[in-house]
Amino acid sequence: MGNGATLVERIAERRAGRGDPRALVGEFRRALLLVPLDGGGLWTAHFGGVRWICAFTDENSLARFVSRHGPGDREWEYAELLGARLLDEIVPAMAEPAGIAVDVADEGGAMLFPPAVGIVPEAVAVDAEAEGPGAGTAQSAATRAGRAGGGAD
Repeated sequence: MGNGATLVERIAERRAGRGDPRALVGEFRRALLLVPLDGGGLWTAHFGGVRWICAFTDENSLARFVSRHGPGDREWEYAELLGARLLDEIVPAMAEPAGIAVDVADEGGAMLFPPAVGIVPEAVAVDAEAEGPGAGTAQSAATRAGRAGGGAD
């Protein structure tokens, strides 16, 4: 099981245009992430036709998010989930296109893992048919993850 610090390093590499996109997706899958709970379910947000599950690499990142989205005195519960479980079980169980938004309160460190082939199961990837047979490699999907969540600000 990976730790959030290693995922943060991989995210920083991709945002700077370096690093292996496959390593980023692999580290995400191994990372234990904190996902705030809201109304009995996971905290999500809709943007661009996608339901984004908000996940955080550590309690400090989660606290920055909470301070912007709720009363300061409210206690927030959260689930600790492996990235692989989010991608392989939770995203497919949602009734709409879904991805993971990591550390969204950290302007320079956020990363999106979109519902794309090679990131989520092909059955729920929005680009599965558009790319054609064999086009959904881990490399191409990881590159999309890097483009979706990073790059120079």
